[in-house]
Amino acid sequence: MTDCFELLSEARRPWLDEDALKSRFLERSGPVHPDRVHGASEAEREAATARYSELNSAYNRLREPRERLLHLLELEAGASPGDIQRIPPGTMDLFVEVGQGCRDCDTFLASRTQQTSPMLKLKAMREGLEWTSRIEALRGKVIAKRDELITELKAMNAVWDQAPAIGDPSRRAALPLERLEQVYRAMSYVARWTGQLDERRVQLAV
Repeated sequence: MTDCFELLSEARRPWLDEDALKSRFLERSGPVHPDRVHGASEAEREAATARYSELNSAYNRLREPRERLLHLLELEAGASPGDIQRIPPGTMDLFVEVGQGCRDCDTFLASRTQQTSPMLKLKAMREGLEWTSRIEALRGKVIAKRDELITELKAMNAVWDQAPAIGDPSRRAALPLERLEQVYRAMSYVARWTGQLDERRVQLAV
């Protein structure tokens, strides 16, 4: 398996500074950018293109938190996480609240399309504004959960920095991989919830 951290000379960590990662990518990919090698031989251009594609793929994987955590888990644990649909600890209440809110909002949206009289349309418009506020409030809770997870990931960096070197048999036992997997699953739910709520925001605005 390609180690994207190694490819971009980044230390293996749960959290990476996005600006520093971008600078590292630009520094590494600059010499092999297609615009820099257009005058080279065909073989050199093909090699440069392959290298650039490899670096770009690694960069895109590391800059997205969920993809980075998945990659880190695969590298450190030697396998992808198991039952990712299992609701991680600390998210059940939000899972229920977002699910119920989306279902209730969908019921309102379906009923709104059936209104024909001006009075009922006006009533539906007012209810739509109330629903927009409710969806915004739910989205705020989801974003707060995301920020909480990011704070935890940043704190985890210290554990990775102090862990035995890569390849050391004791490294895996020194890392909180179970908790990292839980955070990965929580981040996956947060991304899903954000998308679902954003979809309802758009529908309510129509």
